[in-house]
Amino acid sequence: MTSAPHAETASEATMRIESIAAGGDGVARHEGLVVFVPRSAPGDLARVRYELHGRLARGEIVELLEPGPGRIDPPCPHYRDDRCGGCQLQHLDEEHQRAAKRRIVSDALERIGRRRVDLPPVRASARAWRYRRKLTLALRRDAGSRWIAGLHPYDDPARVFDVHDCPITDEAVLRVWDDVRRHAELLPRALSLRGSVRVAEVMDAGDVGAVASAANAIDASHGATPTNAPAASLVLEGGERWPESERFFAALPKLSALWWAPEGKRRRLLHARGDAPPGASFAQVNPEVAAAVRRHVIEILAAHAPATVVDAYAGLGDLASELAAGGATVTSIEADADAARWSASRLTPPSRSIAGRVENHLAHVLPADAVVLNPPRAGVDAAVTRALQHAPRAPRVVVYVSCNPATLARDLARMPRYRIASVSAFDMFPQTAHVETVCALVPEEGAS
Repeated sequence: MTSAPHAETASEATMRIESIAAGGDGVARHEGLVVFVPRSAPGDLARVRYELHGRLARGEIVELLEPGPGRIDPPCPHYRDDRCGGCQLQHLDEEHQRAAKRRIVSDALERIGRRRVDLPPVRASARAWRYRRKLTLALRRDAGSRWIAGLHPYDDPARVFDVHDCPITDEAVLRVWDDVRRHAELLPRALSLRGSVRVAEVMDAGDVGAVASAANAIDASHGATPTNAPAASLVLEGGERWPESERFFAALPKLSALWWAPEGKRRRLLHARGDAPPGASFAQVNPEVAAAVRRHVIEILAAHAPATVVDAYAGLGDLASELAAGGATVTSIEADADAARWSASRLTPPSRSIAGRVENHLAHVLPADAVVLNPPRAGVDAAVTRALQHAPRAPRVVVYVSCNPATLARDLARMPRYRIASVSAFDMFPQTAHVETVCALVPEEGAS
């Protein structure tokens, strides 16, 4: 809903919230109008002020008359007081969050994908809080030229409020951000920046040795990160010059790697202690649930005993290397050249890593017994679904891992050749409206 609100349509009415929509807003219906109400819960009876946006409406709760059965007091002050847009569902208990996500997935598959499925309950995360191993913050200068590192209100994306604690984020990540703040005078001179801090356990010696040849840009002169400490990396975006980058890195001993993407240019590694993977963009936000998703994908693939697998949107090659170790010949495809090189260092022939866009390469690496798709939120390019739909020999199984039910459903609608053999959802992102879905697709009867 991007059209400007019409002041003459601003109204108030008492409404009952029916469900949670993709994105986390509650949905109410009033006199034939669909009204989206942030921070509302199914079952809420509320007085809502709303404005028309085309054929839909967006509202806010003026008075909560009767809370829904899953409503709780959100514990985070930023969520309550700053209208933080990082989370959308802190006002729901965990059971009702997962129920809402289950419905979001089912509705998308049915309405957009035209696929009716019996979706089992969303699998819970072991931790509902402090699970995030990566946090991206916007950096802005306030009126006194002091740096603020924070997030945006959900209803004012131009504003940034300072964040010193985020209760869904691992405290080790927040400690790195504290260090960034303390040395912010060494950041590039710019009005605004963007930073992502990732904290992950250091890889064991075997993994480090295997990837050392891929990290040819590493400057190890600062010494190695202690093997019993988390490996932290910062990716900074913005600015045109950074003459103080070395001083900044030296002042942050918790960092194992510092990456920088100058304004309009490609990200590059500036400084590192020891060997470093290609930046924070491939970090698993919730590593425990990510591991469960990977195990589930491997179980699906094992049931089809593939000798050849295409791992599309392969990232750093975690799945590809595990499949190759199990005896499959794997072709991994990843658009990020640094990540593709890292993945290549973990594979031995005949397995291989291709640096490039999946839509440019998939048709040329088929046929394969199995294909794994794990795209970003935008889903896959139409050329990808076209290649799978019209491949001379259909894969025995296509496993689609999605963080966006709407684009998953859209992409499934483009591939009528395949039916859904199974679908599972994982609560990768508690307190938010995001959900991870794993869909196993097999050719329809008679499809070659």
